[in-house]
Amino acid sequence: MKAIKLTLVTALAVGMTACASSGPGYGGGYGYQNSRSHYSTCARCGEVVHIERYYQEGRSSGGGAVAGAIVGGLLGNQVGKGDGRKAATAAGAIAGGVAGNAIEKNAREGMRYEVHIAMDNGRREIVHQRDLDGVYEGARVTVSNGRVNLL
Repeated sequence: MKAIKLTLVTALAVGMTACASSGPGYGGGYGYQNSRSHYSTCARCGEVVHIERYYQEGRSSGGGAVAGAIVGGLLGNQVGKGDGRKAATAAGAIAGGVAGNAIEKNAREGMRYEVHIAMDNGRREIVHQRDLDGVYEGARVTVSNGRVNLL
């Protein structure tokens, strides 16, 4: 009988602890709130303060020329036999190098945007990107992978 009472009292005590409240968490409850409570949870968020548009000249790192020369040489090697094949390989490599360099320069050339952001943590960041995707001055944004995105 004592064992049944002890088991019943223990079960009742455990059940009552599930009803207990832990009280307010840090920074909340009882009318107190963090002054920037809705911003503080986003470590990479901020507000766009300025957007500057500029034109970027096409530059070449040489990678496009190398890749183009390899592809052009491989294609040129498929043509002809003997000395003709050697000449076609060389011509393909030269033409591919020129084409690859031009493609790389064109890919890097064009209008860009310099986006100035006042981050929530007090820092200032500047991000360069090709398009704005709806970002405007005064917008709340997040910065991830080197891009500015609307929240």
